[in-house]
Amino acid sequence: MNKKLWQPPRLRIGEDRGEERRATWLELFYDLIFVVAIAELAHNLSQNVSLAGILGFVALFTPIWSCWLGATFYATLFDTDDLSDRLLTLLQMILIAALAVNVHHGLSSSAVGFAITYVGARSILIVQFLIAKYHVPIARPLLNRYILGFSLGASFWLLSLFVPAPWRFGLWAVGLIVEFIAPLGTGHFATQITPDISHMPERLGLFTMIVLGESVAAVVRGVAQKEWIFSSTVVALLGMSIAFSFWWLYFDSIDGSPLETMKEGKVNIFLTWLYSHLLLAMGLAATGVAVEHMIFKSAVNVLPDNERLLFCGAVTLCLMILAVINLTTCILEKKRQGKVLSAYRLGAGAFVLCLGIAGKSLTPVALIALVASACVLAVALDLFGKSRSQIISQE
Repeated sequence: MNKKLWQPPRLRIGEDRGEERRATWLELFYDLIFVVAIAELAHNLSQNVSLAGILGFVALFTPIWSCWLGATFYATLFDTDDLSDRLLTLLQMILIAALAVNVHHGLSSSAVGFAITYVGARSILIVQFLIAKYHVPIARPLLNRYILGFSLGASFWLLSLFVPAPWRFGLWAVGLIVEFIAPLGTGHFATQITPDISHMPERLGLFTMIVLGESVAAVVRGVAQKEWIFSSTVVALLGMSIAFSFWWLYFDSIDGSPLETMKEGKVNIFLTWLYSHLLLAMGLAATGVAVEHMIFKSAVNVLPDNERLLFCGAVTLCLMILAVINLTTCILEKKRQGKVLSAYRLGAGAFVLCLGIAGKSLTPVALIALVASACVLAVALDLFGKSRSQIISQE
């Protein structure tokens, strides 16, 4: 490291440096452990495509994403990439790996281990915030709120170690709710301390890429484990087109405008945009699992209800959340075009939802062809809308 071995945390809002801040090599390395964690979550869902399996997937995905978000938020504001920062990141990576190990039986025999490792990861983040609070006086009011919220949330998880299921999972939910609502009402603090306008969207985009990568990996697994026939090949290709459509719709819309609203104290808009990424990540991962199952069942006449509903529900969720993310990125300037593009995505999502409810007689190939067409149409309308807007602005 071409720097001192230890540096006190400093506020990094990125506006005084005259350049866009990029993800560090340490942050990229940190993300790798979440590749493993998401793969384990997807495998867990693939083994139990049912209502219970989906609820378990959500219950375990949320705290893992929350760990990533907390570490990312800290790094965005205070990262120094010094020796202490690297060592604490290493400890967090070990604990996230332990969370991934405990995913398979995270709601049964490994629940205690999952809770202990989550409390450990949260404790490291709280220590980092305490250190930053000491060295960065201007951030103390905001950090006091986060330290209180994360400490209280972790306390519920710690208390769950002494409570049997299902009450244990109720305490997990309460702990997560406390952590998620901790930022509410901090708009007056955010006017002074706004996360880096370029860095935060980049980090969220990188996590989205990780989940999209898992969707692609699921398609590859499905093809690799299935004898090559026309129907399985078509399903795999259409599955790839859906993933590509999601990539297109997301990365053509994402920018830092929701963070700009924080400068006006509108923290609720920012939080809507931020937390929408959790639902999007879940939907993308679940879509990959559903496509993998459809490849296996590509030759059957009718897809089982649970697999059809998982597929259509996951795609619907993705399209709905992509509409919300697009809407929150254009709300600052109140662009009519952004609202129209969001309506297209909502319409595509409603169509896919109808297929999930009324498409019992559709073959896997027909179902995924219709869903892929809806996603491609959303991309085409997106392109048409933006091209038309550019032509009008030039006139």
